[in-house]
Amino acid sequence: MALYEYVTQEQLAGFDKYKYSAVDSNPLSVYVMHPFWNFVVKFLPTWLAPNLITFTGFMFLVFNFLMLAFYDFDFTASAAGHEHVPSWVWVAAGIFNFLAYTLDGVDGKQARRTNSSTPLGELFDHGLDSWACIFFVATVYSIFGRGESGVGVATLYYILWVVLFSFILSHWEKYNTGILFLPWGYDISQVTISLVYLVTAVVGVETWYQPVLFHLLYRDLFTFMIIACSFTVTLPMSLYNVLKAYRSNTLKHSSLYEAFLPFLSPVLLFILSTIWVVYSPSNILELQPRIFYLMVGTAFANVTCKLIVCQMSNTRCQALSWLLLPMLAVVLLAVTGVVANETLLLYLWTAAVILAHIHYGVSVVQQLSNHFNIFAFSLKKPNSD
Repeated sequence: MALYEYVTQEQLAGFDKYKYSAVDSNPLSVYVMHPFWNFVVKFLPTWLAPNLITFTGFMFLVFNFLMLAFYDFDFTASAAGHEHVPSWVWVAAGIFNFLAYTLDGVDGKQARRTNSSTPLGELFDHGLDSWACIFFVATVYSIFGRGESGVGVATLYYILWVVLFSFILSHWEKYNTGILFLPWGYDISQVTISLVYLVTAVVGVETWYQPVLFHLLYRDLFTFMIIACSFTVTLPMSLYNVLKAYRSNTLKHSSLYEAFLPFLSPVLLFILSTIWVVYSPSNILELQPRIFYLMVGTAFANVTCKLIVCQMSNTRCQALSWLLLPMLAVVLLAVTGVVANETLLLYLWTAAVILAHIHYGVSVVQQLSNHFNIFAFSLKKPNSD
């Protein structure tokens, strides 16, 4: 039995009818990475469960986050006059990031190779991807840090939200069209950042203090590339694909309200967290940026996972995530000064969000494993010897 049955009977019935449909038109992915992943997957033993590959890749990103948290908890290590992160850490970060990216690419191929593809595998993969956004962004931030030549914690907060909304756009597309259009920016960013980690180990973080061209600093280029990619590629392509489906009468949801319903909870989460940032009595984002980012990224992942369940089961998206209600109370306690120790409040709420998300994830995995009569991390059948 699952810890709690988050997936409804209607959704379970929808999962039974589910068929994977995705479009990957990125030249880097199609002509370089897929041939590489096809080569790599041949070395994996056929008894190795695809979900175990997915989870291992995810844990590489978590380890990167924890490793940089140890050496650069408050994102000041890359600033001039501070003790920098050791070079070997950047080497490890580059290797682990590329391993995570590679494992994320071969898990589906291993599933098809072992004839073990299930809707649970896709849900598990994309669910962990939604949580990985925060671990990836926070680790990259340590390259530039928050010093004079770095990126301000408030700026990074809004950059994080650009990344998060870029991620959910793909699943919003699929919720409306039935097709997952894989974003171009993902593959390019993973390969680039893996290389940047390794370059940082060789040349040192001081190199990123220098202007790229005239007075354009690397931090400005970093910020520009993320925002430009989101607003000139990801967003327009998503809108185009949904509009194309609307014009061809293949849109899965007839009204604009139903089509845009998946954005309600993420937008409300953004509003609540931004109110906390702006009206915080102790300027909590300056005091605890890493924990605040972790809280926001985990809450976002929880909201996104529920959307993924709905789009895969072809059911109506939940209008409001229950997580927003206690968060509203927490934000009010913080900004009104009712709770004097804002840092402690943030730590307690972050722990609650993480535990709630893990409980949700474990429950859904157990529920779908029971439904499909499979083990999540083994290719053996539950009723086999």
